[in-house]
Amino acid sequence: MEEQKSTHRVPVTLSSASVYPLSVHDAFAMAKDVGYDGIEVLITGNAASQSADALKALMDKYQLPIMAIHAPTLLLTQQVWGSAWAKVERSVILAQAVGASVVVAHPPFRWQGTYAEEFADGVQRLIDSTGMKIAVENMYPWRARGREAKMYLPHWNPVPQNYQHVTWDFSHAAIANTDSRQAVEDLGQRLTHVHLCDGLDNGKDEHLVPGLGTQRVAETLQYLRDVQWSGTMAVEVSTRKAKNAGQKEEWLAKTLEFAREHLTASSEHDSMKQ
Repeated sequence: MEEQKSTHRVPVTLSSASVYPLSVHDAFAMAKDVGYDGIEVLITGNAASQSADALKALMDKYQLPIMAIHAPTLLLTQQVWGSAWAKVERSVILAQAVGASVVVAHPPFRWQGTYAEEFADGVQRLIDSTGMKIAVENMYPWRARGREAKMYLPHWNPVPQNYQHVTWDFSHAAIANTDSRQAVEDLGQRLTHVHLCDGLDNGKDEHLVPGLGTQRVAETLQYLRDVQWSGTMAVEVSTRKAKNAGQKEEWLAKTLEFAREHLTASSEHDSMKQ
């Protein structure tokens, strides 16, 4: 019998954070132009990013699915959707409305009181009650005068925590001087979502194009390929320093090609390029 080729393929989506401060509409347009498999929507103050109707209209127009919703749990989105729990809960409702399978959330800041203290248990209750994968993202230590400021509770590193689902971000790992390849293996089945980028251990969250930083990004993707990882991936590369829209698309296309090169077997990748 002829051996059947594996049809396993990790979908590579474009995070709307990659085109910030442009709109989610711009993210859809660029994703379509470049050839992405879908979108991750970062909820911001932009009205379209918060509206299921607006997002479904964009999905229909560009024929691209929304595979992940990033909750507005960043410092820059503190004013969006009220309380900390409301941000996560409303993100789950929005994800369900648009058919996304993952909600990305940052670990809480230590100063967020009861929310921070009950975060892990609360996230698990929400997963159990809704069936939504809420994937807590790795962050990094904040350093001042050579000392680490304890900003996150329970911790910036989700690997040793009891989270059912985790998002791994290479730029954050670079600041933390963490080996992403090892962390991904340690996470095992808990790794649900990946933010594809690169970074440097310089205290700046730069979200570089893969290959421009210090992380073992290619090796990590190859490992995920080899174990037939079943999660989703979102390119989260900062394009704010790009000179124009053309250069933004060039960086996003380069990152997509990088992802597909290392996530697919060589013979399959060669046939895709033909």
